[in-house]
Amino acid sequence: MKRLVASLACLVLLGAATGCTRPDERPVEVTPNPAPSPTEQGSPSGSVAPSSTVSLPSLFDKEYDGGRLRLGKEVEHTATQRQYDITYRGDGLTISGRIAVPEGPGPFPAVVLAHGFIDPGDYTTGQGMTREREWFADHGYVALHVDYRGYGSSDGRGIPGADLGIGYATDVINAVLALRAWDGPVDDDRVALVGRSLGGGVVLDALVADPGLTDAAVVWAPVSSDLGDLYRHFLAGDPGRADLRDGIDLLYGSPRDNPDFWRGISPRTYFDRVTEPVLINHGTADETCPLRWSRETARLLHEAGDRATLAVYPGEGHSFGARFDSSMERSERFLADQLR
Repeated sequence: MKRLVASLACLVLLGAATGCTRPDERPVEVTPNPAPSPTEQGSPSGSVAPSSTVSLPSLFDKEYDGGRLRLGKEVEHTATQRQYDITYRGDGLTISGRIAVPEGPGPFPAVVLAHGFIDPGDYTTGQGMTREREWFADHGYVALHVDYRGYGSSDGRGIPGADLGIGYATDVINAVLALRAWDGPVDDDRVALVGRSLGGGVVLDALVADPGLTDAAVVWAPVSSDLGDLYRHFLAGDPGRADLRDGIDLLYGSPRDNPDFWRGISPRTYFDRVTEPVLINHGTADETCPLRWSRETARLLHEAGDRATLAVYPGEGHSFGARFDSSMERSERFLADQLR
């Protein structure tokens, strides 16, 4: 059963990188048009009762306690930055990660990085957003990469991801608090969240869980803000995953049979809580997380009153190849404007 739950969590939170194409087009910026917000629907008779702990509202009044950020060994030293393994405390856990600190006195603006899906058994500290961490530090940002609970050297409770990312959002929020409490060269008034794929979904969860925590957010190729889309995209209609689909139906009910649960775990349901401007980067050739997911997320954020921008990269795939640098430059311009 534990293996089943772990496999289900991996599939529902899937954000694994795939190959990408390498066109030379410039990104197309889109200002979303308003769209109707999700409608409220009652649960059908006999549906599985939503879990009070596996839901985003369970995070709304949570007391976050991130702190005690400690530098470990130095793992990289260049002319522009130093990188260290780190740990911090939060939610009763010790969470590991890696931090990149620009050379110089600071204080520097900071970003907290939420990585995409990697099998926890294959994961090593700091994996998943190595390029972004190095790029941000080279451009004058302290960049803190979070190893979620159950990843790297982090403590864990239960099976990684079995709560569909609720714990990961808690770890990211606590990372922001730990970074601000640290006595290092961080400008506490200029902090942003950054996420990729699964981490993009974690960032959206954090934005609705703790409005005003940071000043801005940037995501690349995020998973859908409706977790029912992930169920339908990765599980429904695939005979090879019938056992996994049946298992998640047993645990939570399907999106059709238990819509209240799936709405309660989906950040778009609560986009009216988001206060930070959001930039979404997405390629048109993404076969893992379809561009339509980000179009809908941007539309709904905009409709809820958030300053959301979608930057579309023609021909670019899920992991960003040829357009990686231009997407970083676009994102840095956005952050420089928002973190002034």
